[in-house]
Amino acid sequence: MKTPRISPETHLVLESFFVRATDWRYGYELSRETGLKSGTLYPILMRLEKHKLLEARWVAAGDGVPPRHTYRLTPNGLELAQSRVREMAKANNKRLLRKPALSGG
Repeated sequence: MKTPRISPETHLVLESFFVRATDWRYGYELSRETGLKSGTLYPILMRLEKHKLLEARWVAAGDGVPPRHTYRLTPNGLELAQSRVREMAKANNKRLLRKPALSGG
């Protein structure tokens, strides 16, 4: 299966997972970390799960609280997240290194 399109929003989600790669994460937690609204976040999570980059499971909270979905990276998802984070870091370093030379006249 091919890799989904990696929008800036998808990159934010992957980066958030990468920080705690083996942890199961709730959508609400991811929304707070990334600043993405649910209408943007959940389609990204579903697309990443469809491409087998995330796995999802239901977790019962108990005490009348409905079960919630949690997500975590699959091994393929971790590999993609690592490469995307590295690519972005390289791109940012290159831009930072070039900027003073261009602005110096």
